[in-house]
Amino acid sequence: MTDPTLPSATPAFLNHDRPPVPDLVVPRGVQPFHLNLKPVRGRLVRLGPLAEALLSRHDAQDPAVLALMGQAMALTAALATALKFRGSFSLQAKGDGAVPMLLADCTEAGALRGYARAEPEKLAALLTDAAPPTAKALLGSGYLAFTCDQGPEMDRYQGIVPIEGETLAEMTGTYFRTSEQLQSQVHLACARTEAGWRAAALVIERVAGEGGVDPQADAEALDDAWRTATALAGTITAEELLDDTLTGERLLHRLFHAEGLALDRPRALSYGCRCSRARLAQVLEGFPQDDLDHMAEDGAITMTCEFCNLGFRFERAEVSGKA
Repeated sequence: MTDPTLPSATPAFLNHDRPPVPDLVVPRGVQPFHLNLKPVRGRLVRLGPLAEALLSRHDAQDPAVLALMGQAMALTAALATALKFRGSFSLQAKGDGAVPMLLADCTEAGALRGYARAEPEKLAALLTDAAPPTAKALLGSGYLAFTCDQGPEMDRYQGIVPIEGETLAEMTGTYFRTSEQLQSQVHLACARTEAGWRAAALVIERVAGEGGVDPQADAEALDDAWRTATALAGTITAEELLDDTLTGERLLHRLFHAEGLALDRPRALSYGCRCSRARLAQVLEGFPQDDLDHMAEDGAITMTCEFCNLGFRFERAEVSGKA
């Protein structure tokens, strides 16, 4: 099989072959759960080796940026797998800080990818402090957008909130409160461990309505059940979230075994970059001739996928561009 990042006899617009990236699936990447007869549901996300596969392709980035990117991907997987949709669910943060762009998305099948763009000078100024920069310090002022895109024939749903809070978890809480009017608690972790990069998320939500809730429970009892669940979830540590030797089932049992924990069917996550020569060729064809000439070096144009960090080489003579 030829390398699809290189020119070949197959016309670029017909070449949809997968580039040389890991063919990696984490079968139990997302563990949904609920508490029997209580107004609580949630998802535990453990990316495992998928975090290393996704983040290590961006090793030129500072670890603080990669940690934020890993948290964003784990969070996006947790939110996407709570929905019924066909297409992609994405988290996008735009700000005026050292990381002006942060993006993660997940398809309905669990294909996950992420990207972060950093400005070196601003980032270097932040990293002079001894403590790692917070998400707020990295992103600056701006907005957080959550988008469910089901294709051109369906309306796109999008919720946008200002960046408020020091952590990505706190920012997400603002989104739930203001856009969804939903009580929630979010815990995120991402770090480089002895096994490589690991990222995880625990999200719990208060169930609205009466479905699955004890019909004998009054409002005070339901409030108390929610407070208990958030108190228990609040005891979780980053070390527990990222520990490969501690299964998701055991971790959830530690937290909620006395509260009627019920595990739902787990969901798989996979390495989800969707780039191809055909996609990038379509982008190139949208540029004017002068721009294409400026992009060419030694008769070729190299387009680098921002998600998988692979460079696709196109012969300048093969790209017609706009007239």
